[in-house]
Amino acid sequence: MTATQDLRARGQSLWLDNITRELLDDGSIRRYIEDDAVTGLTSNPSIFDAAVKTGAYDADIADLSRQGLSSEEVFFELAITDLQRAADLFAPVHRATDGVDGWVSLEVSPLLAFDADATIAAARELHQRADRSNLFIKIPGTSEGLVAIEECIAAGVAINVTLLFDAEQYVACAQAYLRGVERRIDAGLNPAVASVASLFVSRWDVAVAEQVPPELRNRLGLAVGHETYLAYRSFLASDRFLRAANHGARPQRLLWASTKTKDPAAPETLYVQGLVAPFTINTMPDATLRAVRGLDALAAPLPSSDAGLDEIFDRFAGAGVDRHALARTLQAEGAAAFSHSWRELLSHIENQRSTNEGAT
Repeated sequence: MTATQDLRARGQSLWLDNITRELLDDGSIRRYIEDDAVTGLTSNPSIFDAAVKTGAYDADIADLSRQGLSSEEVFFELAITDLQRAADLFAPVHRATDGVDGWVSLEVSPLLAFDADATIAAARELHQRADRSNLFIKIPGTSEGLVAIEECIAAGVAINVTLLFDAEQYVACAQAYLRGVERRIDAGLNPAVASVASLFVSRWDVAVAEQVPPELRNRLGLAVGHETYLAYRSFLASDRFLRAANHGARPQRLLWASTKTKDPAAPETLYVQGLVAPFTINTMPDATLRAVRGLDALAAPLPSSDAGLDEIFDRFAGAGVDRHALARTLQAEGAAAFSHSWRELLSHIENQRSTNEGAT
């Protein structure tokens, strides 16, 4: 059994944090499913920006532009087509797990991160256009995003909540999800609407790398992850969630995101080995996936107790790290980074459109 297969056996889902036309065409995603027990896929504006810049989509961009589509409309046509193909590859997993696993994700425009009404409208439209039962719409866990998450869950739209950075943000997201589920229960609707809550891990350690002593480097992301995991376990055991579960509601699973190690001196599998936990998801890029595959053994699961977290956080506080303020900063910076990638993506499409028009 490979380490990737062992993760699955331990109750953790391994997803690929990447999608390109090439990965679909050359059978790589199918092989990940068959050989590495990969059971889902995530995407974001940065991933699509890199994919479009390879030139693999130039012919499609030209064709869609001739049809009079805007640059944003062109992008969503490309993204939905690829993600529909990916969703079909994961459909057997989705059926075998009764909808627990086998998901792919499509993000609304990051420019809507602070506009609840526009996010709700975009999420509903993309959900309808994608027309796949195993496709999440990604919405950031900003204050405005939480409003949209509740509304979308209440409307039956499966949601991947992105850009969460600590336990406090996770709990706010879980409560928004549950409010949407409770509204469905009150309305006599099926409350089994799927969702995941994506906690970004590695950016913590990047943010404090130059501020903390060597013995604390690359430890904050895992500590925050552990704290959030405890909050997750507590939320799932709460009376409020259990009442909803008694009506047929499903848990919103916790997903570890941003799990590529950023420090060259740290193990490439740092955020995989440190976050082994049942009923969670770890989404990772291809290089990290290959590194996990090469492991001889996995680490022990995350403890279900605090295991000295207060002491670790006190040491970071002593080094001048205000983690609660930093969580808010990281979320704002993450939203800005995705918006930047989105503008870069649309700019590349626009440039390609101009090139094609000039050649005709």
